[in-house]
Amino acid sequence: MDAGDRPGRLAVGVLGAGKVGSVLGAALAQAGHRVVAASGVSDTSQRWAAERLGVRTRNPEEVVGAAELILLTVSDDALPGLVAGLASTGADLRGKLLVHTSGAYGLGVLDPAAQKGALPLALHPVMTFTGRDDDLNRITGISFGVTSPEPLRPIAEALVIEMGGEPVWIADADRALYHAALAGAANHMVTLIAESSELLERIGVEHPGRMLGPLLGAALDNVLRLGISGLTGPVVRGDATTVRRHVDALILAAPEAADAYVALARLTADRALAAGLLKPEAAERLLDALGGNIWT
Repeated sequence: MDAGDRPGRLAVGVLGAGKVGSVLGAALAQAGHRVVAASGVSDTSQRWAAERLGVRTRNPEEVVGAAELILLTVSDDALPGLVAGLASTGADLRGKLLVHTSGAYGLGVLDPAAQKGALPLALHPVMTFTGRDDDLNRITGISFGVTSPEPLRPIAEALVIEMGGEPVWIADADRALYHAALAGAANHMVTLIAESSELLERIGVEHPGRMLGPLLGAALDNVLRLGISGLTGPVVRGDATTVRRHVDALILAAPEAADAYVALARLTADRALAAGLLKPEAAERLLDALGGNIWT
């Protein structure tokens, strides 16, 4: 039996055939669903709609009219306006699965459409999307943060599994904290590594990525396996003099980076102390070196 002949196959519409929408639409098509319509403003989105989804772009109202499952794959800032617009146009949303992929929003952003009879789902893929063709392969095995009304939970989880992902239930009230945790790790890591690379380049290191790669790979492996117990470096060793030298060097070379270093070193010391990895007297010396005690 072909995938498209399996029961429960849906007509899929994609509102926002960009980096995320074109990939998730293609993943659903691989599972046997039919992508019937897509919208996209940019030339790239229109090209991806044709190449990845096999459809020409149409206006949002036409996409909604043609589809049974509608992916809302636009930016976080654009999502509330899109939902409100769909609800106000009089488009028939009754019984249609309305799926947004935002990590920051839960079900509340879909309320205007739900009041018109749409079935709301929040399915957030925990992955960065670059626009490269290999994005479709990279979503295999990733987690999706799933939030839905309880009666729709089996449908939400089934859709994630069909796209090759692993559904992880996130309570609606926890969506903001969930997304903060993910963005804090992934986005700030990029900033920190880019900053470190630039500092190394400034002192003449020709290939900072080659230098940082093994170190960062080991650090990431350690924390994922061991948690805070995988921490190494001058903070957990209580090397206050070294930490102060770091701060002084950064103040001269990159004052904005010095502020970030101090904040993260204090948080690191706090976590290390709480885990019993750092003795209180060593923590006091560290915090003095960082500019003062933050504990009461």
